[in-house]
Amino acid sequence: MQYALMSYYYLPQPSYVLLVVGLFTGLTCGLAFEATLKEVVNTWYRNPRRKDEDLLKSGALQLPFIGVCVGICVFLASGLDIFILNNWIAYAVSLPMTIFICGLIWVQLGKVLSELQRGGSKALDLDSF
Repeated sequence: MQYALMSYYYLPQPSYVLLVVGLFTGLTCGLAFEATLKEVVNTWYRNPRRKDEDLLKSGALQLPFIGVCVGICVFLASGLDIFILNNWIAYAVSLPMTIFICGLIWVQLGKVLSELQRGGSKALDLDSF
C-alpha cells in the first residue's frame, strides 16, 4: 500500500482585521486629538501667558497624537500587506513613512500655534496665499 505525500501550500491571509483596527484607532484618536487641541487652545486664549511650547509638550496633547500615528502606521502596513503579502516589507515601508509624516505634521502644528500666539487668528489668513 502506497501512501501519497500531500504537500500543502500555505498562503497566509492578509490582515483585514488589522486594517479595520488601524482605521478605527486612527479615527478615534484623531477625534480625541481634535477635542484636546480645542480645549488646550481655548485654555491658552484665556491665559495668554502660556507659551505654545508648553502646549506641544503637554502629555494631554501628545498621547492622542501618538495614537493617531500608531493607527496610521497599522492601517498603512495592513493595506500594504494585502497587496504585497509580506508583513516585514509592509512594516518596513510604512513605519519610516509614518514617522516622517507625523514629524512634519507636529512641526507644522508648532508653527501654526506660534503664529496664533503672535498675531491671533488674523495671522492665519489663508486667502492671502
